[in-house]
Amino acid sequence: MKPIHIILSVIGGAIAGAAVGLLVAPEKGNETRRRIMEILKEKGISLKKGKMEELVDEIEDQIEKHI
Repeated sequence: MKPIHIILSVIGGAIAGAAVGLLVAPEKGNETRRRIMEILKEKGISLKKGKMEELVDEIEDQIEKHI
């Protein structure tokens, strides 16, 4: 494996880990989702509430498949 692939894999894993950590954090789900939407909005990404719920459900399904 080339060093650049290893570096990109580590960075991708860190981002995925951070996302999962936010979703399973001991805060209320609504508060976490609100914070995620604020961060996305700061980055210029607009996501409607219904779409956010769909995204969360999809991520949960993927996590459950791997556990």
